[in-house]
Amino acid sequence: MTYNSSFKDRAGQAAEAKQKALEKYKARPPVDERAAAERLAAEQRKQAARAEKAAAKKAEAEAKAAEAAAKAARLVPPTAAEMKAARDARYAARKARRK
Repeated sequence: MTYNSSFKDRAGQAAEAKQKALEKYKARPPVDERAAAERLAAEQRKQAARAEKAAAKKAEAEAKAAEAAAKAARLVPPTAAEMKAARDARYAARKARRK
């Protein structure tokens, strides 16, 4: 395409390019059904492996979350009622030792 090319020149060049692309497309070899089936099976195996890996990762994350929750539950300070019950138990034990 040049600076002085007309619309007809550009349209002709576009038509030639389209025709060339169509010829190139038609010249491709036909699809081998067996190779296509093998590629499809390989892709399905990859997807299954990815899904399995993702499920394992999710299960591991859930286990870590449960472990963290259990650890947090152990670290929770006792409530006022629990502290009073422990104090009363110590007091009763001390009284029992004195008798």
